[in-house]
Amino acid sequence: MSKHLTHTKELNKDEILQIFTYAKNFFDEKKRDDLKGKLIINIFFENSTRTRSSFEIAAKRLGADVVNLDIARSSTSKGETLYDTAANLDAMGPDAIVVRHNRSGVPKILSNYVKCSIINAGDGAHQHPTQGLLDLFTLMQKWGSLEGKTISIVGDIRNSRVANSDIELFTRFGANVILVGPPQFLPKTNLKTTYNIKEAIEISDAVISLRTQTERHQNATFASLEDYAQNFKITKDLIKDKKIFVMHPGPVHRNIDIDDEVLADERCLVLEQVKNGVAVRMGILKFLLN
Repeated sequence: MSKHLTHTKELNKDEILQIFTYAKNFFDEKKRDDLKGKLIINIFFENSTRTRSSFEIAAKRLGADVVNLDIARSSTSKGETLYDTAANLDAMGPDAIVVRHNRSGVPKILSNYVKCSIINAGDGAHQHPTQGLLDLFTLMQKWGSLEGKTISIVGDIRNSRVANSDIELFTRFGANVILVGPPQFLPKTNLKTTYNIKEAIEISDAVISLRTQTERHQNATFASLEDYAQNFKITKDLIKDKKIFVMHPGPVHRNIDIDDEVLADERCLVLEQVKNGVAVRMGILKFLLN
């Protein structure tokens, strides 16, 4: 039975910590042969330079063979169904398929039709488990533990798969999570929510800014991104000299999500997240395929 990662809940705490132990060992960036002879197929129905290259580098550093499928030009655009695609990919005998899709639930559905591991690289506004894991890992590297920490997530939370994965993992590891955004961006939730970013930052140990997901909005929710930024951009003025970490899953809308000055600040962990992302994805591949 293959092990899949379509949702953060598929991993228990011990499994997550095991993946993190692997990840720490991969910081030396040396090439290894843990997955020599394994085949990994990246199939992205939605654009993503960052996540796709991160998975590709992770797989290659472990010695696996990687095939990237460009879906925009593939047979699904010629009317082939998702199930046909899954069956055809499975017939090639991969050890894992990394899937990103703009519809929620697609990786989970595919996992029922293939013999190999399915890894969700983001599905609609549902889940982005590997991003959630690398965010958790990044904070645990800084703090050792999330117990008693307060983390604010700012922005278009209702449309954010990253927020869903982060919330599930952070709360499970003992953090308090505050959701910050305009009313139309906030989901129905039992978590503390606020429209006042200043208030949230005052009591937070870390803040995660999200990209405004304009492509997922049915109709314009703000007159402009600048209007949104006036109330929800992370600025030096907001964080002052506070002991706080600033994160973002990327790509960052500069001076909309976070201003230039904060991006250059040593408390900003955006590039560290990218670096950790490769190590954590290596850990995930080793965990699922070894």
